[in-house]
Amino acid sequence: MHSFGYRANALLTYALTILALMCTIASLSDNFNFPSPSAEIQVLNFNWFQKQPDGNDEVSFTMNITADLQSLFTWNTKQLFIFVAAEYETPQNSLNQVSLWDAIIPAKEHAKFWFQIANKYRFTDQGSNLRGKEFNLTLHWHVMPKTGKMLADKLVMSGFRLPEEYR
Repeated sequence: MHSFGYRANALLTYALTILALMCTIASLSDNFNFPSPSAEIQVLNFNWFQKQPDGNDEVSFTMNITADLQSLFTWNTKQLFIFVAAEYETPQNSLNQVSLWDAIIPAKEHAKFWFQIANKYRFTDQGSNLRGKEFNLTLHWHVMPKTGKMLADKLVMSGFRLPEEYR
């Protein structure tokens, strides 16, 4: 007859094999989800646009963020990490990204929202490069699954311009 240790080992091996198979199927099932998120960001007003004592430009503005990210949730989604970034070019860098606001969405019920909010983080540029500068606001999201790889994507909204003069 088989010993207790041998039977426990066989049972544990079988259970871990089934668990690994279920995790693989859960991860692969996300490949059949074709989400269609939508979002819109509007800049309502510039609260201030100033040159700091160290010579850097700093901007604060109020924006409306409207989004429907419910299609990103599947039964394998744990949460979404979202953030809004300002993206612009300068003579020194072809792409500058400054994170302005972020949030964690824990459930599908919270994935359809409207916020009117000022930027949570400083929009600062090294130097005096922001006057009259065109920039994009980009909504980035990272889908954090219960099992499998993390997915990331974004929606870019263009056509924004900073003021010509400091306020």
